[in-house]
Amino acid sequence: VGDVAGMGSDLFGSFGEASCAAMLVGASSPGLVAAGWAALMFPLTISGAGIVVCLVTSFFATNFCPVTREAHIEGALKLQLFVSALLMTPVVWWLSSSFLPTSFAVSGACATPTGAFACVAFGLWGGCAIGFITEYYTSFSYSPVKEVANACRTGAATNIIYGLALGYKSAIVPVFVVAFIVFGAHSLAGFYGISLAALGMLATLATCLSIDVYGPVCDNAGGIAEMCELHPSVREKTDALDAAGNTTAAIGKGFAIGSPCLVGLAL
Repeated sequence: VGDVAGMGSDLFGSFGEASCAAMLVGASSPGLVAAGWAALMFPLTISGAGIVVCLVTSFFATNFCPVTREAHIEGALKLQLFVSALLMTPVVWWLSSSFLPTSFAVSGACATPTGAFACVAFGLWGGCAIGFITEYYTSFSYSPVKEVANACRTGAATNIIYGLALGYKSAIVPVFVVAFIVFGAHSLAGFYGISLAALGMLATLATCLSIDVYGPVCDNAGGIAEMCELHPSVREKTDALDAAGNTTAAIGKGFAIGSPCLVGLAL
């Protein structure tokens, strides 16, 4: 319940707030108002396009790059997020050039369709960067988690100290990424750009949330298999899926932390 309903409501709440913020700030621009309803609804077109892109991305895991070994599970989940961002980039470019006027003044800045596209792209790829950085510090495949595990050998005190220091260290790069997104988006389109960056970070929310809830679903499947007294090999497979899902769930936590910063600033 906490991983699926809690995280889902958190991310979709940020999504709704980002959409409202972008449309409200856009409605204050005489250029967007004069351009018509399509220009004002540009933020919602990003949301709608993201749903379609995430739907297409799901076929990469089932048809193009199916998982054949347990070691490939984590990579397949991360590939979903990267492919969704990659496919979303040209779609946003087409939307911005089709729906927005050639130039418009908004929140004290003179913006263009190219600038609006760059704002969305900042959020889109900045969110991926935050997610992958978070995954680096929480995955058993990389050195930080292995170093924390080694610190446990000398006692609980070293484990707590090393883990706390590593947690502080893991926040450094995401903070700079968010700062870069805010600076770049505000320079190009003011607070309208910041709200578009927040929408860009959440544009691939369907894929991100699917990755996030993968672990809990597999964990429940393993519990059902054990209660039904199925063959132990079934439990072994669900445990492998659960382990990979719990690792990639950290990507969703990164999105949940980064997007509210942009949404709160835009509001």
